[in-house]
Amino acid sequence: MAQGRGSAMAAATVLLCLLLLHFELAQAATYTVGGSNGWTFNTSGWPKGKRFKAGDTLVFNYNPSIHNVVAVNEAGYKSCTTPKGSQVFRSGKDQIKLAKGKNFFLCNFVGHCQAGMKIAITAA
Repeated sequence: MAQGRGSAMAAATVLLCLLLLHFELAQAATYTVGGSNGWTFNTSGWPKGKRFKAGDTLVFNYNPSIHNVVAVNEAGYKSCTTPKGSQVFRSGKDQIKLAKGKNFFLCNFVGHCQAGMKIAITAA
């Protein structure tokens, strides 16, 4: 009998963990960067007033022949440069999950970051 109760308890624990994981995933939100305008110039203020969480997805919609998205560190964000090893996205419909903490993105086409095509997002 004791073995049966232990097995039931283990199964209940696993089920509870799966439910919590499902709940956590269900809570993730999807945001289209720049709204209906998409990823373009002067989007640096777009994150204001929004509450982001780790696991949320950012969707970057843009014309890949004239823009891209680069995930950079804070120094790259501040200086509008692409540090070595930065991940560059070029699909025009990029979906990027936010990591906990600070997340920085920019377009590294000449002059685009300087013209406001960059965003900084802090995810809880």
